Order: sequence, then C-alpha cells, then structure tokens
Amino acid sequence: MFKHMRSKYIPLISTSLYYFIFYVVSALKFDVEIKLKAIPLDFLLQLIVAYILFALSKKTSIFLIIQALLMGLLYIGNAIKIAFFGGPIMPDDAYALRSLLLILEGWRFFAAAIPLAAIAGLVLFNFSMCHWSAYLATSLLLLSGMTIVYQPQMIVEPIDRFTGNSVWDQRSNYIWHGATMYSLQEGSRYFALADVAPDTDLAHESAKNLLMARQTPAPENAAKAFVPRNIHLVLLESFWDPYRLKKAGYNQNPLSPEFRKLWKSTDYTLAMPPVFGGYTANSEFEVLCGFPVTKDNVKFERQLKNSVPCLPHILADKGYRTIASHPNVPVFWNRVNAYRNIGFQTYWSIADFVQDDMNREFMADATLYRQVMEKIEPNLAKQEPILDYIVTYFGHWNYPLGPKRPNKVTAKSKVEEVTTYANTVYYKSRELMAFIEQVRKRDPDSIIAVFGDHLPFLGENFAGYVDSGVLASSRSSFTPEMFKFYVSTPMIVIDGKNGPLKLGSMPLYQLPKLLLKLLNNTEPSILNYTEPLPDMRTRPLPGLHFNVLKGGKIDVCKEPPYSESCQKSARWLNDVNTVSNDLFIGQQFTRFKHPSDADADTQLPEYLPSDDKPGEVK
Repeated sequence: MFKHMRSKYIPLISTSLYYFIFYVVSALKFDVEIKLKAIPLDFLLQLIVAYILFALSKKTSIFLIIQALLMGLLYIGNAIKIAFFGGPIMPDDAYALRSLLLILEGWRFFAAAIPLAAIAGLVLFNFSMCHWSAYLATSLLLLSGMTIVYQPQMIVEPIDRFTGNSVWDQRSNYIWHGATMYSLQEGSRYFALADVAPDTDLAHESAKNLLMARQTPAPENAAKAFVPRNIHLVLLESFWDPYRLKKAGYNQNPLSPEFRKLWKSTDYTLAMPPVFGGYTANSEFEVLCGFPVTKDNVKFERQLKNSVPCLPHILADKGYRTIASHPNVPVFWNRVNAYRNIGFQTYWSIADFVQDDMNREFMADATLYRQVMEKIEPNLAKQEPILDYIVTYFGHWNYPLGPKRPNKVTAKSKVEEVTTYANTVYYKSRELMAFIEQVRKRDPDSIIAVFGDHLPFLGENFAGYVDSGVLASSRSSFTPEMFKFYVSTPMIVIDGKNGPLKLGSMPLYQLPKLLLKLLNNTEPSILNYTEPLPDMRTRPLPGLHFNVLKGGKIDVCKEPPYSESCQKSARWLNDVNTVSNDLFIGQQFTRFKHPSDADADTQLPEYLPSDDKPGEVK
C-alpha cells in the first residue's frame, strides 16, 4: 500500500523536474522565457495532463519517457518556432507537418520524425484501462475534446478574461500564458474562429462594398484592346538585399551589380509578401489569386477547396498555356491540387528536371532557368502565349552551396547565416540576371516579373537583423518601419520593350491585377475585389495589418481603437475575407463567370459598376 501511495507522487515529481529542465533550456538556449506569473497555472494544467497520461499507462518507466517527449515537444518545440519565425506553434502547423518532414534531410529529418513516432508508438504500447482512474482519465479527455471542438468559447472567453490575449503578438501570449495554457487557449480559439463559408446575402453584400470602394480605372485603359503577351513570373526563394545589414561587415556587395542597376531603374520597387522566413505557398497564393493571406496558415493546404478563376485560369481562358515549374517534390504544400484548382495546365516538379547542378538537395537556379527555357521553346517558336511561372528552390535555409559555387563573400557578423545567405544571394542574383537577359533577348515583348517570396532566416530571434538595428528581437518591439521592413523584398516588373516599372511598395496580392492591366485585359474578374483603397496600400499579417499611406507614412493597425485609415482598411479586410471564403471554400456566389464555365450563368453581379461591364466605356 505504501508503494502504491508513493507512485501517486510520480507525476508531480516528474512534471516538476521536466518543467524546470525545459524552462532553463528554453530560456538559455532560445531566449524564450515564460513569465514567472504564468508558471503556476501553466504548471497546474501540465500536471493534470501528466496524471491523465499516468492513469492510462501500464509502465511507469515508459510513462516518464512519453511525458519527457511530450513536454519537450511542447516547450522546446515552441521555443524553436519562436526563435526561427517569431511566433509559437499554431494549430494550423499540424497541417504543415507533412511538408516540414518532406523538406528536412539527414539528421534534421530524424530529429523531427523520431520524437513524433516515438510518442505515438509508446502511447499505443503503454496504453492501459486496468484501473478505475483510467476510465476517469478517458472521460476527462473526451469531455475536454468535445468542449474544445463544439463549445470552444466556453474555454476561450474565461481564459481571455483571466490571462488576457493579444491578437497580433502571439509570442507575448506564449510567454505570459505558458506552453500548456497557450496550447489550450489557441487550440480552442482555432475552432471558435474557424473560417466558414458565408451565405449568399453576406457574400454579395461584401462583394458590393469592395467593388463600390475601388478606385475608378482611367477611361483610356478600358478602351485598349487585349494584347496577348507571354508572362514570365519568377518567385525567388528567400531573395532579399543583405547589403541593408550595414553592420554585417561584408567585404563586397552580395547582389549582382547588373541586378542592382536594373532594380535601381525601378526606384527600388518592393514587394510586400505575407510571410517571413518561410511558408512560400502563401506568397504563391497571393501572386496567383490576388487575395491577401490574413492568418497564420498555409492557404494551399486547406483553404483552396474550389476551382477558382485565379490568374492562370483567367489566362487559360484567353488561350494561354499555363505552366508551373518548381524543382521540389510535387505534393509539397499540396501544390498538385492547388495548382490544378487555380488553373495551371502543366506542373513540372523535380522528376521533370535533370538534376545536373545541385546545391545539396536544392536545384541551382541556373539549371532550372535553362531547362525551363528549353521546355517552353516550342511555345515561343509557335508564338503561343504562355504563363511561365517559376518557383526557385535554391536559397532555402540553411543556404548550402555546391562544389561549383565557392564562397565569395565574407562578413564580420557572428551570426552564421549572415555569411552563408550572402553567398547564396551572390549566385542567385547573377543567375537571375543571366535569365532575365536571355528572356529579354529571346522574348522581347514579354512581361517579366521577379520577386522575393519572404525575407531569409538570419539566426534565432532575428539575430542577424537585430545586430544591424533593422529589426527588434520580437514583434512586440517593432516600430511601424520595422513591420514594413519585415515583409519587404526586391521586385522587378519589366513591361516588354517599355522597360522596368516604378511601383513603389506593392502588396504581393496586387501583382496579378497589374499583370492583366499590362495585357489590357479589362474584363471583370475576382481580382477586382482586392484593388487598393484610395491613397493607401494594405498589408495584412497574422493578427494585424498596416497601411502604406500617400507619402510613405506607415500606419500599423493592431487593436481598436483604430485610426481613421485603420478603420477603413479594417472594414475593407473584413469584406475581402468574406469574399475570399466564399470563393475558395464556399459556394462561390461572388464568382465572375467565364466562358469556359460549362453551365455558368453568364450574368454579371447586378452591383458591378458600369465601367466593368462589357461594351460600356466611360
């Protein structure tokens, strides 16, 4: 009996020990320190989890292993995510797990996969229902699960009242709540705020608001005839200008002089993508579909269920051949289904290319460009219009170089990635310029658009950026200028023989509408819904957005009470999200019909302004 009494204290002792160990590792190694005020409640919640797990376990020794793995995943996993990307693990990251495992190689793959496999295997092996406490634990699990899924507000509202919640600063939520409390809170919020398809009245109301608020196009644009020209659209993995790190101590400018000269001719035009350090597919979604990503999830994974008339679909209707090229496994970020749904007719993935020039597992840009040009040469020869969409892979963290690419750039920074990334950009920018020159010579009337998909990861907690004073170590300390810096990458758009365009700072979701404008395509499309509000450009980020106003002023919109510009943009974003949900996961009440729609009602929405209706020119 005495032995049985002692066993009841095992979860208390183990939880205390593990909590201390993981707290110290998180604080010292990753500079992520849970506030002391949050520890009692967070520890209590973790202790309840421990006793539930203990009640369902056959062997104490295996229980201790499972608990160590689970708490390590929860506390160290969140610390790693915060250090790399600025925010903790979110519920939608579960859907990104497959893509994470696909991209990891060698020891990194096993470091991620083994704990997950071990947890699942050991839980099954150690599961037991031999004691009344196991039935009580099972009942608690089922009750908690049903509450989280079906009545999440019963959890979210009291926790928010007691511990508070910052919509835009998840890192602060984590350190003020603790890993276990944060996971319960955000897991419940995930179900409480899940995107739902709007009904027809709400969808049409939001669509009407957006179309009436947009800037009226100039009359001469509507009068021009559609001119089919090839579009070469290139997403550059982690492409950015490292020379902005003034204290990095580079021995030379990493960017190609030719690229910098061309970029200067655009007045250093910037794209404003929706992500930092990863989640490339969200930048893809914006540049192909023209709608902003507003949440911390991957749109390609679960939020693109329908066939939607995005840019590739629109151009295919005009007789274009639409081609996507990306030298990665085809299922990564659900690209096979996503590309099909948005209108790509051809998708060339890693198996479609000769892997003759590799930087570890990443295909060099030079061979990717060369092979794509060889593949599309018959289309160019036949003068068949094409959308040539290329997603580069070289430039992905941790920035390896192959034997053909020795290091050329040195830096004084102690952050390793500051040097390795600069050498990556050295080659990326030069291989890009060779491609641009080839395209302009072979296809001089074509539209060429190149842009970085996000800023690179340069050390934990933005270390490489912090050293040069361009970012703070956490988003909670960002200035308005830092928020813009955080999501600004080089962009060049070349309008055929007219040359490069000066576009300022453009949210990435506004690029596809611009491309159609350059083709003089004025037919109504879903891209009309996201035309910018007058005198501002709005960049949503998870939990907040900011406006770039006339004159370059940046207005960051975090939480009410809002400024006047934030009130306008918040209403606009609410309508955009409603229409987006209707188009991508809903019944598509707001979809503009295309001739290729087999049984489509060709009537346009009655609220469409007259300047968009065929045959009417103001």
